Amino acid sequence: HVHRTEHWVVVKGIAQVICGDTTITLHENDSTYIPLGQVHRLSNSNHEILEIIEVQSGDYLDEDDITRYDDTYGRMEKDKV
Repeated sequence: HVHRTEHWVVVKGIAQVICGDTTITLHENDSTYIPLGQVHRLSNSNHEILEIIEVQSGDYLDEDDITRYDDTYGRMEKDKV
């Protein structure tokens, strides 16, 4: 994101977070901070439900502030339409 930072808190489950060159595993009640402009990715590490709270901070919080570098869910194609 160009205009916002994010703070992720795991409420339930286990999350794998890639932030820049660092990969971390977060469990319930763990959190991480995503700095402005940092390439990042969140994934569910197992078959349990993953619930997180995402807090966004910045001067612009709309979804068009996202640059997708890799997308296994087809959102890049949807964004082009």
